[in-house]
Amino acid sequence: MSAPEASPTQYHEKLTIADEVQTIERLPIEDEEFSEDEIRKVRHKVDRRLISVCALLVMISLLDRSNLSNANIAGMSKDLELTVGTRYSIIVLSFFAPYIVAEIPCAYLVRKAGLRWSLPTITLAWGVVMLGFGFVHNWTVLIGLRIILGILEAGLFPALAYLLSLWYTRYEVHQRYAIYYMIGLGGSSLGGVLAYAFMQMKGVGGLAAWRWIFIMEALLTIVVAGIAFVLLVDYPQNAHKAWNFLTQREATMMLRRVERDRGDTEEDQEFELSRFLRPALDLRVWGYGMIWCFSTMPAYAVAYFLPQILNRELGFSTGVAQLLSTPPYIFAGLQMWFEGWLCDKIHRRFPVLLWNPVQTIVGLCLLSWTHTPGVQYFGTFLVTAGCNSNIPAVMAWQANNIRGHWTRMFCSAVLVSAGGLGGIIGALVFRSQDAPKYLPGMIACIV
Repeated sequence: MSAPEASPTQYHEKLTIADEVQTIERLPIEDEEFSEDEIRKVRHKVDRRLISVCALLVMISLLDRSNLSNANIAGMSKDLELTVGTRYSIIVLSFFAPYIVAEIPCAYLVRKAGLRWSLPTITLAWGVVMLGFGFVHNWTVLIGLRIILGILEAGLFPALAYLLSLWYTRYEVHQRYAIYYMIGLGGSSLGGVLAYAFMQMKGVGGLAAWRWIFIMEALLTIVVAGIAFVLLVDYPQNAHKAWNFLTQREATMMLRRVERDRGDTEEDQEFELSRFLRPALDLRVWGYGMIWCFSTMPAYAVAYFLPQILNRELGFSTGVAQLLSTPPYIFAGLQMWFEGWLCDKIHRRFPVLLWNPVQTIVGLCLLSWTHTPGVQYFGTFLVTAGCNSNIPAVMAWQANNIRGHWTRMFCSAVLVSAGGLGGIIGALVFRSQDAPKYLPGMIACIV
């Protein structure tokens, strides 16, 4: 039998015995009133509603930030002269600086305003921004739009990671993170297929094919925002008020399970800046961030440059390259789901946190130093699955060891900021002049 993991780190929101007694008194329903079958049914009801909406938001976020690569090979590169110098890399990079800077402020604002309305609102806002991408005539305007997009998307990931941690116990959360990220990643991986479909609108309204990619995906974003306005739920304490969701008795049962697991179900902890920032003194928080950074660096590089590699290095046509960029993400989704199930079952995260980087390195080597297209394409599967599977693993690891609402929100923001740093590194080391192999970028990811 494996030893239990370390108890959650406790910062400013550590509850006193009196606090815990008061919390339990406000949760009058005992778990024993529910059979195991009833608990499983309620948990699955939460899964279907909460994870589905979170996955949609992640999917559209990843799709909107990475659709540059498909638009680039669909004619944007030629029309906006992005092959000159490092213009394309600069456009990719311009998303991440504001994304990093805005993470912690946006995490605070989203948490303060309430997740129920703030997340759909920012999704709607960046959908409108995405619409503007389809009408750009100068590459410098793309930079401005990417900066705005980075600011708006900054609040999403930490808020979703925090939201899921409110609903599940420590050894349920990895699989849920994996499922929602798997669905989101799998859906966003269809960007290549969607781009190919939207390219067929070339000439409609006098617009180029790449413009329709941005316009149609912007409309999808606005639709997803509308769905989130209707279906997204926030705190378990308020779940019985949500449309067609849980009864008060069922919501109380979910609250009690988390309270017994972690003891931090209080939602109304007062905000103080010193308390919010205190976890910054804990080196473990930055350790989680470093692992996240090194996981997202190759993940972003693959997202932004895989279609170009398939097109220019492996010799596939534009349409085929876009279609072939989807299967590696499907494989990645299956791997992260399996790892989530396994880690929750054995109560250990460390084995997959070791395995995934090794797998990524092997894939990068195959992609960089073999000359058989089939082997190189197999390498893209290993890279995509290895780096992306590490993301829900790190999310679950920090959620298991961090206690308190504001503290968990801060730590989630640190993780995602570190991920943005990984995106900056990925954009800088994958330079236009190194196409089509991008060998310096591959070496940087390996190192």
